[in-house]
Amino acid sequence: MVKKKKKKRKGINKVVKIMVFSDLFLNSGWGLIGPILAIFIVNNIQGGNARVVGIAVGIYLLVKSVLQIPIAHYLDLNHGEKDDYYALFIGTLLTAITPIIFIFATISWHIYIAQVIHALGMAMAIPSWSAIFTRHIEKRREAFCWSLDSSALGLGAGITGIIGGTVAQSFGFIPLFIGVSVFNVIAALLFLFIMKDILPKTSRQRVFLLPKT
Repeated sequence: MVKKKKKKRKGINKVVKIMVFSDLFLNSGWGLIGPILAIFIVNNIQGGNARVVGIAVGIYLLVKSVLQIPIAHYLDLNHGEKDDYYALFIGTLLTAITPIIFIFATISWHIYIAQVIHALGMAMAIPSWSAIFTRHIEKRREAFCWSLDSSALGLGAGITGIIGGTVAQSFGFIPLFIGVSVFNVIAALLFLFIMKDILPKTSRQRVFLLPKT
């Protein structure tokens, strides 16, 4: 009997690897302050209380949820990945501004403005990241690639959440905010390693605001 050769599983391609690493840095950065941001607002912002914390969280979620739908729709109207790539890169960089604003924030409106900027950045980054990631997943490795990203996020945010609380207790919040910004910048810069893998695939990119009828 002739033994059947076992098919080797395909490895994870470069684009997917870089995007997982970028997602790891982005979410690990926010993991540093996510669990303790409410404490910062209450203790360091003039008039900071539970209501301000709730409004800040609500602003981020509402703005992100409202903006990412039209942004995603616009990205889908264009051909190729050029628009997705630029939206991803710029959106990720925008998120690095928010923790810097936190450093200088003194009143609730500063926090609200920072949350709007963060929401705008994520509204650009999430749809474009998902689009590029989905297109570059190896066939029959979809479940593994998505679970790899999910596990990386959970491990990164979990570890940095523990670190963040310890650092805040010992050194205050400023080192944490700087750390979040640095992590977010690294997350954006990682996309430069896949620029050549994405941009050449865009031949004629037609830009329009409304779908053809």
